[in-house]
Amino acid sequence: MFRFFQKNKQKVIDEAVGDINRQFEGIRLSRSLDKNVAIIKELFTDVDILRTKDIHNNHDESLKYCILFNDGVVNSMMINENVIKPLMLSSAARPGRDLLDTVMQQVVQIGESEKSDSIKDIVEALSYGDTILFADGAAEALILNTKGFTLRSIGEPDNEKSLSGPREGFTEALITNLSLIRRKVRTHALKMKFQSFGKRTQTQACVCYIDGLVNKKILDELIRRLATIDMDAVLDVNYIAEQIRDAPHSPFRATYYTERPDIVIAKLLEGRIALFVDGSPVVITVPYLFIENFQSTEDYYINYWYTSFSRSLRILAFLLTVLVPAFYVAIVAYHHEMLPTPLLISITKERTGVPLPAALEAFVMLIVFDLLRETGIRMPTGVGQALSIVGALVIGQAAVEAKLVAAPMIIVVAIAGITTLIVPKLTPAVIPIRFLFLLLATMFGLYGLILGVAAVTIHVLNLRSFGVPQVMLSGRLKYQDIKDTFIRAPWWRMIMRPKMIAADRPRMKPGGGNG
Repeated sequence: MFRFFQKNKQKVIDEAVGDINRQFEGIRLSRSLDKNVAIIKELFTDVDILRTKDIHNNHDESLKYCILFNDGVVNSMMINENVIKPLMLSSAARPGRDLLDTVMQQVVQIGESEKSDSIKDIVEALSYGDTILFADGAAEALILNTKGFTLRSIGEPDNEKSLSGPREGFTEALITNLSLIRRKVRTHALKMKFQSFGKRTQTQACVCYIDGLVNKKILDELIRRLATIDMDAVLDVNYIAEQIRDAPHSPFRATYYTERPDIVIAKLLEGRIALFVDGSPVVITVPYLFIENFQSTEDYYINYWYTSFSRSLRILAFLLTVLVPAFYVAIVAYHHEMLPTPLLISITKERTGVPLPAALEAFVMLIVFDLLRETGIRMPTGVGQALSIVGALVIGQAAVEAKLVAAPMIIVVAIAGITTLIVPKLTPAVIPIRFLFLLLATMFGLYGLILGVAAVTIHVLNLRSFGVPQVMLSGRLKYQDIKDTFIRAPWWRMIMRPKMIAADRPRMKPGGGNG
């Protein structure tokens, strides 16, 4: 499926690249300072934040410069102290062919600079916070890294709070995020490759992996899929994740999402690959295993006995949230004989006078619960939580007293709703699967429910992430293959990396992983 998708899009991608190249075709820099500045001003017409500054050297009147930058995305102090002041006071520069080389090496005090005659590169750099330096008599320009964006500080992610462990979280700055990884992985084997996405936005992204641990076949497959992306804009990592996944129509995840540097580092140490996108605090890692849906942030910072128990509860919660409503409807509507007599009498008594059948009750109450949950998410934190709790209590109690819904149905929906919150990574998949099971149980009873469970199980067993099966089954059950699945083994037994992911599987110590 993905190969077919790639072939159909390759022609579109080539045309898009051609459009970008034609946009700057025929535009060339000259040795005239005024002409070069006029070209940039023409391209940035109606961009009122564009600033220009003419500079003359105090020691040689023939040396004339002009810098251009966009206000608000540059470090003004750096421009004043490290660019403008040296250009005015330095006596090292002399008119001639090597003027820009001398300026770059001996005059301006900028850590990152490069010489370019490409209008496309100059426009992209100027848009991204760099300063462009033109010199009279030079048919090239200097691109000076003077970025100075206003960004939020590093803090703990709200969606991934941990009871113990590091409190750092990614921000919207790509370089800042990469520095959080580099600070803890002090090896030359940590590789970072940059790539741009979006014809209009030219958003920077970075593919990060540890050489020697990564599976080269998976890395090559990721690079190949990234090359097929053709969009006007990439504003978040999900723009990319949705286009490179193996099963685009599956409700289950195909990539891991996180805002925590410690988790990304753990994934890298297992041989996985991380993808960072500038402007997004979320990082994705591939390949993805199904068991990661049940792993939590603090699983590796607390006692392994408690972690194993908690992980088993999450797996049980997933089964309950998708099965309980359908199972209740199937029993009440088709299979009364399976209930103990006292329980059957109690349920029948509660349902006396209720106008709706059990199946319709379940559909209505589940939709109401999802409405309350979405409302709580969209509202401010404190108000949203209070609204969800009060709304559920008031609506549930009022519905039972008005005999619109039976009390057992409120209990069933509450169990399904609460267990959904325990496995937030599976929420996008839980909702459609729960309604599918409920529909099959309504139509065919337990036979329909069993059919639905079998279909979903087969689908999960066939899920792949970059060619790696998300559920790894082997003929022989080995301890090292299950040490971090439905249980979490102690650190001194976490020896082998996950098979089929890492190129170098033996011995993870020191380190480990969140998967």
